[in-house]
Parts: sequence; C-alpha cells; structure tokens
Amino acid sequence: MNTLFIHQNFPSQFTHLAAALARRGNRVVGLGLSPQAVPGVEVMAYTLSQHPHPALDGLLQESASNTLRGEGAALAALQLKEQGFAPDLVCVHPGWGEAFFLRDIFPKSRILCYLEYYYHAFGADSNFDPEFPHQSYPQRFHLRMKNTPFLHALETMDRGVCPTAWQKSLFPACYRDRIEVIHDGIDTTAVRPSAQVVVTLKRDNLTLTPDDEVVTYVARSLEPSRGYHIFMRALPELLGRRPKAHVLIVGDHTTSYSPRPVDGRSYKDIYLNEVAAQLDMSRVHFLGKLRYAQFLAILQVSTAHVYLTVPFVLSWSVIEAMSAGCLLVGSATPPVREVIRHGENGLLFDYFSPSHLADTVATALERRDEMLPLRQQARRTAVERYDLETVCLPRQFKLIEDLLFSP
Repeated sequence: MNTLFIHQNFPSQFTHLAAALARRGNRVVGLGLSPQAVPGVEVMAYTLSQHPHPALDGLLQESASNTLRGEGAALAALQLKEQGFAPDLVCVHPGWGEAFFLRDIFPKSRILCYLEYYYHAFGADSNFDPEFPHQSYPQRFHLRMKNTPFLHALETMDRGVCPTAWQKSLFPACYRDRIEVIHDGIDTTAVRPSAQVVVTLKRDNLTLTPDDEVVTYVARSLEPSRGYHIFMRALPELLGRRPKAHVLIVGDHTTSYSPRPVDGRSYKDIYLNEVAAQLDMSRVHFLGKLRYAQFLAILQVSTAHVYLTVPFVLSWSVIEAMSAGCLLVGSATPPVREVIRHGENGLLFDYFSPSHLADTVATALERRDEMLPLRQQARRTAVERYDLETVCLPRQFKLIEDLLFSP
C-alpha cells in the first residue's frame, strides 16, 4: 500500500501511524513545510510560490495563506504523481489549507482527514473566559475563515478522524457520520510510574523524588487558553497550606493559542508578577521547555498534576500524565470531563475558581495515601482506552482497512 501523509508540521499527529505503516512494509511519504524524519518514511518539503501581500487585510491574509499552502501541497503531490507515486491513501490535516486541491491531484485515492478542531464564536474556547474581552465581530469573522479549510476537506474527504468525542461534536452535524473518534495514542509501556525516579534542578540546588510533595503543571505555552492565570492565582493559598510543597511549571514563555498580550510582555510574567509578592519563590520552579525524557521524569515525580484548559483540543500531556500514574487534578471543562471522572480516576474543579483549585490540590496532598486508587485507575484508563499498540493503532488500522476496501 502507498500512503501519503500531509501536515504543515509533519509528522505531528501522524508520528506513530506513519511509522507503523512503514514498519508493515508499505511505502509511506510524508509531506510538510519543514518535515521531520520518521523511521522508514520518505519525507518531502512543499514550498510556497509566494507569500500573501502584507497590504491585505486580516481576513484576506487568512484566506490567501491557506490557499497558498494548499497550492504548495498540491504541486508537491503532483510532482510525486509524475514520478509514478499513486497513493492508495492520503492522510491529511486540513487546518492550514493543505487539503484544498488534493482531490484534483488524486481523484481515485481515499482521503482520510485528521479533524482537530472546528471553531465557534460561542460554546467552545472563544468567549469562554469573561476575564478576556468577548470576540468582536471582525474577530468572529476571522474564526469563520479559520473553518474554511475544514469545510473544503469535509466535502471532499472519504472519512475523518477526531481524537475526542467532544471535538467531533463541534463539526457540522451533516458530516459527523463520516468521522471516527480515535485518539492518537500514548505508549503506555514507555510512559509508566517509577518509584526510583529522581529529578535534579541544578539551578535551584534541589533534588526531588516521588516521596516529596510535588505539584506539576505542563502546557506547550504558559497562557490563558491553558488556564495558566488560574493556576498562578491558586498558588498563594496552596503553598500557604502546604509549606513543604514544590511547584514545577513546564512550558514555553511564548503563545500558542491565546492572542499575544497587547503590552508586549509574556503571560508568564504578567501572572507571575500578579502573585509573586505572596509566594515563596524558592518553591516555584519554571522549567521552560524540556526534552521528552525530562518531561516524563517530572510526571513520575509528581504528587498532583494540574491540568487546565478552556473548551479546546485535549493535550497529549493529560493522557501521558495518567499513564505515568499521576493524580490528575483537572478543570471541569470539555473535553477534560471526557477523560477524567471525578473521584474515580482523578479530581475535577471549577475552572474559574483558583480557591477551589488550591483546596482540591491541598486536600489531595494532605491525603496522598488515599489518592492511590485514583492514580491506579488513571493508569488503567490510559492503558485500556488510549494505549498506542493495543488500542489506538489497531483502531486506526481497522479504519484504514474499512476505508480502502469498502464500496
């Protein structure tokens, strides 16, 4: 079987599936703007014929950027076709326009779209947190334009795949019967609890083990979309109640999903400065971006792992933390509630209440021995529902088989 994967940041969500198909002896090609190597996969970069003119207004910039990426991906696909490559299956993330013209290049190929998120002005991430201004009409127009590549893909795809049921529910109802809910998968054999792990913070002259009292928070970027401001506001009460606790914060100081602060500062500094005078900063540790092995060690040493998000895409780190046997303390927002069941495999709190978060974590630390069944059930949930080799890849293979051989 010949398979073409297309993602602006290949391999991204296709990492495991592309490698697994290559291991099975299939020819697999990965296409992206700056593709990264994957074992057994041929990678190819597509290029843009031009960039949108800077004089275009915001809505036209969005449309032009997506169209140019679609053109670039299509021309690279055409080059592959002219070289004799005929994919049986095309797997594409359409969010940046790469799927626009694929049906024209490969009319007989089956197209499987990775449908990550469909934007809404209300009812999801936008206009969720009243602390931040509601979207203006031009900003709402921008959200609608961000859905344009998905609408094209929904019309031309054979099937779609979405990592959570809640994310699927955001897509137009008329297309949902062609969308499967399958998570990307976590290697629960590699990501597992360890009683022997040791984390050394040389800068702070600190060594931590699972016997210490450690609160962890992880996000790609420290920003309001992932509740960083709520987390920081909970720390004065939490650290006041737990004088031996250390807080490890992992994440970049840039932005990924939230708009950039208008004053040029980082959200990290804005919300740290808001509470810094109330904190013992010798117990608050900003670790920045970590290598994966370091990230896993942070999870393995964690006594309580806090995850917040507005209603948005579920982070891989949630399932990784559960797989590592963390006590998950999560915001009661979708799609977190789809994964964490309060009092069974984790604890939930009111997203808008720093005090509720602080009390939930402080109580969990105080009763850490009583939390062991929740940690064990969190690990079981990760293994039974999200394991890469035994659950997610088999379901992805079954979807591909059905797609290729169904009428």
